[in-house]
Amino acid sequence: MAATGTPPPLSVAAAAALAVPGVAGLQPRLAHRLAAAASPAGPETTAQRTPEAGIRIDQAPDGSGWHIEVRCVLTEGHRAVDTARNVHDQVRAAILSYLAAHDAPVAVSVTVTVTVTRIAARDHTV
Repeated sequence: MAATGTPPPLSVAAAAALAVPGVAGLQPRLAHRLAAAASPAGPETTAQRTPEAGIRIDQAPDGSGWHIEVRCVLTEGHRAVDTARNVHDQVRAAILSYLAAHDAPVAVSVTVTVTVTRIAARDHTV
């Protein structure tokens, strides 16, 4: 991986999580939500521009690995444990693929934590 110290793009992890069936969206952390609320563009516009606000990526200080936290909202009718497991697997695979494409050392570890923040009810209106 390049020595720039730049973490993998949050958009790689966000796209992988959002592609999993049963994921309605990503839930921003409180800091992102407060920043969006204070933004002159308004909270909805800001949230739509930054779907990766529900993703946090940290690199180990020694460069030996990455930790990814995904906070997602699921849709009703999907088993939370299965959907969370799929999010975990898809995000991990996407990041490992990204790292391999950017010449990361083979021994780099990637851990993914998935938190289901809520389950959104289906819209029953026609």
